[in-house]
Amino acid sequence: MVVEVESFYGVYMLYCTNPKFKGRIYIGFTVNPERRIGQHNAGRHKGGAKKTSGRGPWEMVLIIHGFPSDIAALRFEWAWQHPHTSRRLSHVTRRTREYQLEFEPQLQPPLHIPLTFGCVRAKKKQQQEEQEESRLDRCLLCRGIVQTSDRLSCFHPSCKMVCHLICLAKHFLKSDPANLLPVEGECPGCHHSVLWGNLIRHKNGCYGDLEEITSNSSQSHWADELQI
Repeated sequence: MVVEVESFYGVYMLYCTNPKFKGRIYIGFTVNPERRIGQHNAGRHKGGAKKTSGRGPWEMVLIIHGFPSDIAALRFEWAWQHPHTSRRLSHVTRRTREYQLEFEPQLQPPLHIPLTFGCVRAKKKQQQEEQEESRLDRCLLCRGIVQTSDRLSCFHPSCKMVCHLICLAKHFLKSDPANLLPVEGECPGCHHSVLWGNLIRHKNGCYGDLEEITSNSSQSHWADELQI
C-alpha cells in the first residue's frame, strides 16, 4: 500500500543494512522520500549525504510527516539529531537506562498522530500542478517551452510576446547581420521597434523608462558616436 501525501514535509530515519556498517542510522529531512532514498544509496555524487555515501544499502524505516512547513520539519530534524541540546528534550539525560524509563517501548502516540505502515509518496496539489502548467510559456518564434532563466518578453503592456533569449537575438540580427550582438529590432509580437538593452533591463526587473525607438531621422544613434 502506498500513501500519497500533498504538501509533503517529512523527517526520516535510515537504517544501514551493510554488514560492515550494520546498525548505523541517519536522520534527515525531505520533501520527496522516494527520490531521497535513491540519492542516499547512489552516493554523494548523486545528491546523497556525506555520512551515508559508500556505506549502503540504506533502508528508510521511519518517516514522520504532517508538518505545516519545511521550517517546522527542519526544526524537528535538528531536535531529533541533537536530543541533548534541544530544549524540548532537556529533561532526558544521556544514560541509556533513563532513555528507557522516559520512552517505554509500548508507549502509544497521541490519537491525532496515526501510525501507518508501507510506502509514502509525495503528491503535488492539483492546483499547484495547474499553476505550474499555466506558467509554461512557449516561444513565439520556435514554439518551444521557455524556461524562466531564458525568457525575454516585451515591455509594452498590450504585447504578450515571449521568446527564448537566443531566438530573439537571432531574429534581431537578421535585419542587421553586421553586428555580433543585437542592438535593436522589431518585436515579433507588437511590431514596435525596441532596443535590445531595454529588453534585457526588463528581464532583470527594471520596468521604468523603457521606450520604443522613435523614427526621427534627425536624431543621431548612440552607435554612431563609437570610435573604432
